[in-house]
Amino acid sequence: MGKEKEPGKLYAISEVSEIAGVKVHLLRQWEANFPQLRPRRLPSGKRAYTDHDIKIVRRIKTMLQHDGMTSKGARVKLAQELREVSTPKDLHEMLDLADRIADEARAIIHLFDEEEEEYGEEE
Repeated sequence: MGKEKEPGKLYAISEVSEIAGVKVHLLRQWEANFPQLRPRRLPSGKRAYTDHDIKIVRRIKTMLQHDGMTSKGARVKLAQELREVSTPKDLHEMLDLADRIADEARAIIHLFDEEEEEYGEEE
């Protein structure tokens, strides 16, 4: 359950399914229905979810399965919640956001390095 806590780590869709308790086909459906849920795509085409993506998945699950909201209602509420949270209100929040962005960028670069090692560098 507390598997996601490595800063900048990216997760495969199967890992997110296990962490959030949501079936893979449902995650794909939510990606299509919730513009806020957009995991990155690796050069291989595989999805790469961040901790932030997992929080969004959990929030969608709560709104749909526990709060009984419709998809449209959940989409609107999630958009409102993310707007409120995403704008830094002071220097500390701005620096924290910059750190999270840097962590995610490092994780993405690390994935490219791993793929180069796995497939060999092309010349």
